[in-house]
Amino acid sequence: MNSFAYYSPRSLRQTFSLFEEIGSGVYLLAGGTDLLVRIKAGRIRPKAVIDVKGIPELNSGIVKSGQEIHVGALTTMAAIHDDALIGKYFPALSEAVVNIGSVQIRNRASIAGNICNASPAADSVPSLLIYGARVSCVSPRGERILALHDFLLGPGKTALARDELLKEVILPIPQNDQAAAFMRLGRRRGVDLATVNLCCQVTKSNIARFAVGAAGPVAFIVEDSSGVLTDREVSADQKKATIVHLMEKAAPISDLRSGKEYRQAMLAVLGQRALTIALDRLQGAQ
Repeated sequence: MNSFAYYSPRSLRQTFSLFEEIGSGVYLLAGGTDLLVRIKAGRIRPKAVIDVKGIPELNSGIVKSGQEIHVGALTTMAAIHDDALIGKYFPALSEAVVNIGSVQIRNRASIAGNICNASPAADSVPSLLIYGARVSCVSPRGERILALHDFLLGPGKTALARDELLKEVILPIPQNDQAAAFMRLGRRRGVDLATVNLCCQVTKSNIARFAVGAAGPVAFIVEDSSGVLTDREVSADQKKATIVHLMEKAAPISDLRSGKEYRQAMLAVLGQRALTIALDRLQGAQ
């Protein structure tokens, strides 16, 4: 493993100064569950690693502010899963994060890391997209807020500038007229990326939406407003046909985890399962 400089700033100001001083080749260390693996494997060769765990502005936890929930960048997956506010307002997100790695990984991995890694298979992303998540990004020039779908640009690519970092995730509290469910398919739980994952949301106004991951360069949302998917009188075959049509937007690849044909087929299967759970939850909330 190549050597690199290590820094542990205690404020955003110190971090921005390091960005300016070092220039390119800087990587941020939060949980380190992905970064350290990539360094050890030789897939990246940092000039410097900046450990951001000691920056208070990134470690604000999970806080309710008005009609929003703010999740600090360093909040771990375990903390998100265990949080009462997340469980109450965003159950599909709680379902998603418990699928990320092992217990040990979830106690280290941060929400910012899972997002900024920009993996198409990131398990937190479909639920965050469905719930309308935004991200706050900070730099020496100030703060800007982006919708998550505008932040994720492609595999390993985000809208972050070189001297910018993600400060927090902002989730608008959903109305009572909706319900959501997360589903994931993988080879081995806790030790493998998702083969496909998705989150389904249904509303009392007869709209069904799916946020789909691991089936294209970035996670994406598809929507059906015909009412077919939310009508309990419609047959399972009709609903499957509608979901299959929606999932035509997917562009899965073949890799060591799965073939693209299998991924495409499983999107319809997971979509049906998540739809059923979401509809049951919506009915239970009435």
